[in-house]
Amino acid sequence: MNKLLIVDDEILVQVGIKSLLSQTTLQIQVCGTARNGQIALEMIEEHSPDIVITDIKMPVMDGLELARICQERYGSAGPVFIILTSYEDFQMAKKALTYQVSDYLIKLELTPELLQESITRALSHLHREEENDTGRGNASYLFYDKFFISLLHNLFESEEQFTLQSQDLKLDFCYAGYVCCYGEIISAQADALPRQNQLSLFASSLQMIRELVPKYMPCYALSLDMQHFALIFCYETLPGASAADHRCAYFDKINDILTHVSATLQKYYSVSLQCGVGNLVDSPFAVSDSYQYSRQAYQASSPAQPITFFELLDNAGAHNSFNISLFKGDLCKAFEEYDSEILLRTIDAICELFSAHPQYYVQALDAACNILYLSISTLSGGESVVSEIYKTSPTGYRSLYRQTNVEQIVGWLSNFGERMSAYFEEKRKDYKNHIVIHVKKHINDHIREHLSLNEVAATFGISPNYLSQLFGKYNDTGFNEYVNSCKINESKKLLSEGNYKVYEIADMLGFESAFYFSKVFKKMEGVTPTEYQNTQYI
Repeated sequence: MNKLLIVDDEILVQVGIKSLLSQTTLQIQVCGTARNGQIALEMIEEHSPDIVITDIKMPVMDGLELARICQERYGSAGPVFIILTSYEDFQMAKKALTYQVSDYLIKLELTPELLQESITRALSHLHREEENDTGRGNASYLFYDKFFISLLHNLFESEEQFTLQSQDLKLDFCYAGYVCCYGEIISAQADALPRQNQLSLFASSLQMIRELVPKYMPCYALSLDMQHFALIFCYETLPGASAADHRCAYFDKINDILTHVSATLQKYYSVSLQCGVGNLVDSPFAVSDSYQYSRQAYQASSPAQPITFFELLDNAGAHNSFNISLFKGDLCKAFEEYDSEILLRTIDAICELFSAHPQYYVQALDAACNILYLSISTLSGGESVVSEIYKTSPTGYRSLYRQTNVEQIVGWLSNFGERMSAYFEEKRKDYKNHIVIHVKKHINDHIREHLSLNEVAATFGISPNYLSQLFGKYNDTGFNEYVNSCKINESKKLLSEGNYKVYEIADMLGFESAFYFSKVFKKMEGVTPTEYQNTQYI
């Protein structure tokens, strides 16, 4: 059970938070209360709470100082903080961006529902940190960004692969329409901040975007890099009968949503949004078109016109974006298999293409951005990986956005390829074993489902032959043998319970028939399922 510490110099507030917690469905243990940060620090040492809810203003040591010390002392291994503020304290609260703060709550607005939502977000943040620290974690979480990058760039090999991956990630694509938005979080002060402060600022801003937008309509959000993001707005119904009606409806609604979100970000974090919005499409397989047009619209945006719609532009330059799907096979293989040779060959081909057309600046920048986003989203811990290989550059990988002509972009891309290639050489062997580990976890998590080599490979976005080769090299048994072994182990548990017949267990575990189940069981255990079940009651 997760532990929570309450820190506030007012006894009534401590009692009030406990009362609100009792009205939620959370399984949280309050491990203590403290009236100031100094006492709280001692209790954190003693009890190691997962979450700390703290007021800002307190005697001896305030909440911000407490959060700062914990961040310096424990890093990401320390507790996640939820800050309690009053309206007049919010500017002060913004200083806590770098201190493992997951949320801010206004005391006078606090309700059981708001508290439950906030603690749930804190636990989610905590679990993500644990996954990042251990290199393990849920395979669905690791492949979420990769799925959306594939969707935005039309990288799925088939409709079946898309369906299997979306189902595995529990993503709904049964909407009537979709509109993509490509955006940037604009901050005048970010460049003057230390890198960790920048990361916290932009991560907190994106988290607020993720939380605010779905309050108005269904939406999927994807971080492309530290400052850029993509949104996929989902329409449950399409108003009106004509295309003009559709455009009018989505112009107004999306413009209102983005305007409101930008104003809220300005109020809380002193950042704003600059966005391009693509066209309305009626199928998830056309989302990539809307995304490409959203990037084109973004190129036409400006501080004076921060939200720009593609369909309101002069379409003479409608195809200025770069279609990365032309290189999708090689790029996906390079990033999936850490293949430096394929990566360098592909980047060289792209560089050669643009070197021959120096007038295509917008397309060259778009190509470089897409490859950058693909690396960040496809690689595990991609943001950290790319930042690390650019740690000697003053502005990191964001130096890309400072390139002013095609020659400079080609130079940046070539350098990116060389740096990433060196990283691939270090990680290639570990990655292959890593894939097998996550596939095995997926098999165990879905053991009561039908698990074929083709379906599991499609879920992970790799070819069946490649997955079979990986299992042969990095596991004691092949893929089918491993699946059968896991299913038979699960069947033994069910047989021991005595509540199911053999044919029912065969069906529950996804075997094609009770006969085949019995055949596999006897081959592995030396007895039939019925004989095994009978021995459990002797």
